[in-house]
Amino acid sequence: MFYYLFNYLDTEFDFLGAGVFKYISFRAVLAAILSLALSLIWGGKIIRFIRSKQIGESVRDLGLHGQIEKTGTPTMGGIMILISIIVPTLLFAKLDNVYIILLLVSALWMGLIGFLDDYIKVFKKNKEGLKGTFKVIGQITLGLIVGGVLVFNDSVVIRKYILSTDMQVTSTIESSNVFTDQKDLITTIPFLKNNEFDYSNLLSFIPEDYTWIVYMIVAVFIITAVSNGANMTDGIDGLAAGTSAIIGVTFLIFAYVSGNAIFSSYLNIMFIPNSGEIVVFCAAFVGACIGFLWYNSYPAQVFMGDTGSLMLGGVIAVLALTVRKELLLPVICGIFLVENLSVMLQVGYFKYTRRKYGEGRRIFKMAPLHHHYQKMAIHESKIVTRFWIVGILLAILAVATLKLR
Repeated sequence: MFYYLFNYLDTEFDFLGAGVFKYISFRAVLAAILSLALSLIWGGKIIRFIRSKQIGESVRDLGLHGQIEKTGTPTMGGIMILISIIVPTLLFAKLDNVYIILLLVSALWMGLIGFLDDYIKVFKKNKEGLKGTFKVIGQITLGLIVGGVLVFNDSVVIRKYILSTDMQVTSTIESSNVFTDQKDLITTIPFLKNNEFDYSNLLSFIPEDYTWIVYMIVAVFIITAVSNGANMTDGIDGLAAGTSAIIGVTFLIFAYVSGNAIFSSYLNIMFIPNSGEIVVFCAAFVGACIGFLWYNSYPAQVFMGDTGSLMLGGVIAVLALTVRKELLLPVICGIFLVENLSVMLQVGYFKYTRRKYGEGRRIFKMAPLHHHYQKMAIHESKIVTRFWIVGILLAILAVATLKLR
């Protein structure tokens, strides 16, 4: 909203300082500050409101250190994160940008699914929450929406060079004939020199006109996998929020360089017009996660619940798809991946050994993986800090792929 207001003031009245709102970096900084401020200032009030309504988490005793005293801790704190993302984005981003619209819809969509799950657990006293079938249907639906927009919307294009690569790139490059818009369904393959992969090559027997079907399936799989991975990671204080903040910074960098003609030319990566606006959303995303950590760090005053974890995972998946970095997700979201794999391996091995030996055996002391370390009597603060360190290292590696080929 402020972008349009100050752009009008600058154009019509030459209002002093109004032109600064044209810069994505300036609006991103304001979005981050406002997002952090909303979390910190209103967070306490929201927590007191949640507590007054007796919206508390019922934690089962699984023999984990520090778990018993957490029973009754307010949950559904993901509402704090959602508000702190949406409000700054609405104020500082271009609201006619297809990527911003897509990310806002995704955040609200996954937040609603998580809210329904938390509502059933808390108010209906049903520990199972929303049935898994309905969660999956919601994730698949969002995947189809996101995939459909990225495939068919005319504003979603990749801009490629059509002149010699030794041509000097200037600030006027976008208005010249150096680029041509293409609707190719391509993505980035990390660590390779010519690192563009066309989805039409994935299944050669499918006609090129139907490549969008393959892409839609990929979008559904990624959104389902990442949102569930974030949900699995939300098991101890500060882990999901801190990890998501690190991932958010990573995608902020990718969005900035992918949406800038000069940087994308220098780094020899895809130039995605209008994707730079995603930086504003990412800044709000990071600010909201860090602000939530103020109350969610050990010992947690509030849990994000599925309202937050499913929403964070869904948004991260959509960010990856919009900046064409979905094949980097195993690196960027390595923590989510390991948490997910630990559960799959644990369940699969238990069922296999029960069939073969008559009794189920386990690979880990407990799954997801962070509970395994709790069972080893490692304090959860140390577990969270070490997971964050690993997450930072993975983020650095992911950003390094811009030049490491």
